[in-house]
Amino acid sequence: MSVEANKALVRRFFDEVCNGMKLDVADSLFAVNHTYHDPIIRAEPGPEGIKRVVAPHRPAFTDLRWTVDDMVAAERDLVVTRWTGSGVHTGEVMGIPPTGKRVTVSGIWIYRIAGGRIAESWSIWDAIGMVRQLGAEPVLAHGHG
Repeated sequence: MSVEANKALVRRFFDEVCNGMKLDVADSLFAVNHTYHDPIIRAEPGPEGIKRVVAPHRPAFTDLRWTVDDMVAAERDLVVTRWTGSGVHTGEVMGIPPTGKRVTVSGIWIYRIAGGRIAESWSIWDAIGMVRQLGAEPVLAHGHG
């Protein structure tokens, strides 16, 4: 696929799956054996794993909006996306009950495209910043603060 086609594929993921919550669209975007790498969130392989990563965000942040801040694509079928997500905390997330606070989180998602689908992805995001915005002190930050 061309660099622009790869970027369009990733853009569809953000627009339709993350923002539109059309989770079934993931079936056409992600390879059956897709692997997701995240230091905090674990997911099973394939589109079902990605659906289970995205789905809990909506009840936790009912007005959640993901914005693609920047996107670059490489010739080796890699797409790197810098994103920001913002929403009001209306449901339990990471063990924290609803606070009603607006939270803004940013991160980077790297995608490897193969055969017209997302075959592998890596996610790095500011989980500690999110938890602190919700008024909790993350366990990971104790003694490192």
